[in-house]
Amino acid sequence: MFRGSFVALITPMTEQGQVDVASLSKLVDFHLKQGSDGLVIMGTTGEAATLSLAEQHAVLQQVCQQVNGQIPVVAGNGAMATSDAIEKTRYFADLPIDGYLTVTPFYNKPTQKGMLAHFQAVAAATDKPVLLYNVPGRTGVDLLPETVAELAKVPNIVGIKEATGSLTRLTALQQLCPANFLLLSGDDASFADFMLAGGHGVISVTANVAPATMAAICQAAGAGEVERVKTLDSRLQALHRDLFIESNPIPTKWALKHMGLIQSDFLRLPLTRLEPINQSAIEQALQQAGI
Repeated sequence: MFRGSFVALITPMTEQGQVDVASLSKLVDFHLKQGSDGLVIMGTTGEAATLSLAEQHAVLQQVCQQVNGQIPVVAGNGAMATSDAIEKTRYFADLPIDGYLTVTPFYNKPTQKGMLAHFQAVAAATDKPVLLYNVPGRTGVDLLPETVAELAKVPNIVGIKEATGSLTRLTALQQLCPANFLLLSGDDASFADFMLAGGHGVISVTANVAPATMAAICQAAGAGEVERVKTLDSRLQALHRDLFIESNPIPTKWALKHMGLIQSDFLRLPLTRLEPINQSAIEQALQQAGI
């Protein structure tokens, strides 16, 4: 179910800072038509940290209704405190989502033992599939392969979004985890090599603006078409880099507005709009990608 190109979807907002329902509908339709394999809602890219639980629920509800089972919808349920992650998991339980993406607890820097207990507790709060999410650059803590292997024993923990960008880390996970444990890249810059080395998919920021190409790379990798993977990915390398020229999702929102897919590039504080000096870099990256 969770294979191929999944979009870490942004949350469009109006100039007044409210969720832009019309633009959200337009984005979902765009991804359905462009061949994205799934949507991840309310992750880092979706600015979940600045949305209330009620707002998050409303966004998820709208997306689920529009997708109507055509592709999987995954909900971000991460939190600093285990109790908060469990509360969020249960708050979304009435929605027809297909699973959860649970990031390592951020800021408080738990030990491996603490993270093991955290994920076990969150997984126990739902009967839906759970994907782990390891992104040390955001959270300040690294979920090690040995801990992931232990968590893979939990029946509904089915995979991991691994965002270190290290192929050595991928190899370690392949050696320690069951063959059916899903290994998804969370690093756009290295995801093509990740896929060619046996990864099962990607949860991508770049896919917000180049969904068809990202999906095509995943399909080519699955078919062992190495040269096609490399050719397609070379067109996206500037995007992979420059969509992180400022904190995600600042550049992506600017790009989507530039493409006419959302009405505003508004972000809630403490995030602010893309600096004018960086706009030309994003524009050139879009042109290089053929967008």
